[in-house]
Amino acid sequence: MYKNAFTMKLKPGFVGEYKKRHDEIWPELKQLLSEAGISDYSIFLDETTLTLFAVQKLTDDFVPSKIPNHPIVKKWWAYMADIMETNKDNSPVEKPLIKMFHMD
Repeated sequence: MYKNAFTMKLKPGFVGEYKKRHDEIWPELKQLLSEAGISDYSIFLDETTLTLFAVQKLTDDFVPSKIPNHPIVKKWWAYMADIMETNKDNSPVEKPLIKMFHMD
């Protein structure tokens, strides 16, 4: 198992809506992510810059290419596209982060 961290960006005025949508995350999406090998997934917000910081644990056999092609994920991305910076396919613009320090 290993950790993955990345940033995303909210559009101005949508902090409350982003929180609401994630508080009501679809059970089928949670199940898909879990079955794909994603766990301990948290997203934090820097309110000053509207930058979202995500960190998740991934199983060693996690295959990232399976997630973007799944219909549930595509539906979620379309649902979130109005409040986040996205790519042409509605996927969130993600910027990977490099681990610089870890302490147990």
